Amino acid sequence: METHSDIRDAVRALCAQFSPEYHRRIDRERGYPEAFVDALTQAGWLAAMIPERYGGSGLGLSQACAIMEEINRSGANAGACHGQMYNMGTLLRHGSEAQKARWLPQIADGSLRLQSMAVTEPGAGTDTTRIRTTARREGDRWIVDGQKVWTSRVQHSDLMILLARTAPRDAGPKPSAGMTVFLVDLRDAIGRGLTVKPIENMVNHETNELFFDGLEVPHENLIGTEGQGFRHILDGLNAERTLIAAECIGDGRWFVDRATEYATDREVFGRPIGQNQGVAFPLAEAHIEVEVADLMTRRAAALFDAGDPCGPEANMAKYLAAKASWEAANACVQTFGGYGFATDYDVERKFRETRLYQVAPISTNLILSYMAEHVLGLPRSF
Repeated sequence: METHSDIRDAVRALCAQFSPEYHRRIDRERGYPEAFVDALTQAGWLAAMIPERYGGSGLGLSQACAIMEEINRSGANAGACHGQMYNMGTLLRHGSEAQKARWLPQIADGSLRLQSMAVTEPGAGTDTTRIRTTARREGDRWIVDGQKVWTSRVQHSDLMILLARTAPRDAGPKPSAGMTVFLVDLRDAIGRGLTVKPIENMVNHETNELFFDGLEVPHENLIGTEGQGFRHILDGLNAERTLIAAECIGDGRWFVDRATEYATDREVFGRPIGQNQGVAFPLAEAHIEVEVADLMTRRAAALFDAGDPCGPEANMAKYLAAKASWEAANACVQTFGGYGFATDYDVERKFRETRLYQVAPISTNLILSYMAEHVLGLPRSF
């Protein structure tokens, strides 16, 4: 099985240039790791999946997963920049040649960031067919009105993928019809029809509410086919879920590595605490679960790269990896005891960061619903 060791070694070396204190300071200040993201961008890692003809590396999802895993295993948080890896997929797969030639080279070289995707709304949640943000055409432009929530990295992005209704929910053959994807230039939009309201949250994760009031988007920024936006968005979710799974695996390995090292060195009652089965067994179990999740993630990525259907595998990878990283996080905190709550050890920060993936970008309950209905053939539950 290909391990992409050359990629891993290079990403690991870059990440090593940023000390744990750097990431602690960013977390403490609720800042954004600009220098870290810039370094990843300039090294070409965030353009890995952009084809070479547009200035990227032309690598597959398998290699992209190795990059994301190593970022998180280094103690950093790929959530600050992973949007650049998969959001461009909507443009790449469904944009016109003129759109790709215009935007992708600048995304690849880092002169533009495409970090954000605005889909979720307060009144719709995961039921995307019920979004109410609308776009109506007036000549060579579209006028957008509505609201989005949990839209990440807007304040550190130049471009944003937007899903809006261009036809009523009940006007098409099915509720998922009538939605369209647009590429919004945030440099022109913010303050000119788009208002951004940050959402303070448990993790140092920049996410926002968006309010659209007469925002004008050029018709040339419509991506793909009008009314087929839901299908265009779904097309990229398997890559997103697989990449997130890889990040969770990176987290899981970080927790197991840290806890194992601590359990070996820490002595209580005259012996290493790792000699106690109450400490050793949870760490062994965490390691097993991370390794199993890694196998499913590699399978999902391989199917994606081969152009084969991979919906069940991508969902299983996300489920298993998020669960494994969270269990590893708990085992790590328990191993460190009180020191697990001290910021100097980074455990509490990573603990907060990996907890997010139980609910985002898709909750574990919805993955189970998908598997029950689409894999097991059970009646739809909602």
